[in-house]
Amino acid sequence: MLKIENLNLHYGSSQILHDISMGAKLGEITCVMGTNGVGKTSLLKAISGSHPRSSGTITIDGQVMGKPSAHALARLGVGYVPQGRDVFPLLSVKENLETGFACLPAAERFIPDEIYNLFPVLKEMQARRGGDLSGGQQQQLAIARALITKPKLLLLDEPTEGIQPNIIQQIGRVICYLRDLGEMAIVLVEQYFDFAYENSDQFVVLRGGKTVSSGTKKDISRSQLLEAVSV
Repeated sequence: MLKIENLNLHYGSSQILHDISMGAKLGEITCVMGTNGVGKTSLLKAISGSHPRSSGTITIDGQVMGKPSAHALARLGVGYVPQGRDVFPLLSVKENLETGFACLPAAERFIPDEIYNLFPVLKEMQARRGGDLSGGQQQQLAIARALITKPKLLLLDEPTEGIQPNIIQQIGRVICYLRDLGEMAIVLVEQYFDFAYENSDQFVVLRGGKTVSSGTKKDISRSQLLEAVSV
């Protein structure tokens, strides 16, 4: 579903990513790991179109991407849940979900029952403003909003950050359920090691904006991976 070759990214004169190559398959969770400041969020921004790459190739579902906008990529099936969630604080939960309709044809602009099955609290709080939700509830809302767009490729940036343990477990169950449906590839950026290791199939470790390790659980032991992501 996703193939990246020799991707470079700059912010002004500073190069953040150096020749990143990786992929993500349907029915798998690929976890991008590393300490703060190594370029994990920048990589997701490049994939989602939120920040243009400097060079390199991104192929999604067999189609080589130029440098389309984030909105165009969303229409092509890229769902992005950014770090910080970016929930609209003054819109209701239902209205926040409906912002995902912009990527869909008119006949598909409705909230599927499955969204509320995955996140029951959102059905209970449909009329509540997004800014009044707890951090964990906002994270569920942000993921649900991305799912409204029916993504083939789902990008999740630190979904456990600042979240209470019971919600972390629920989010883990949801992303594993989505993976097991086999209809999307999931790229997860995560620093909570146990969550990342338990739920992911493939790993890509960044250091200094470069790939220093990659592989499956068969290729990389837990101890090797923990050492690779440690300072």
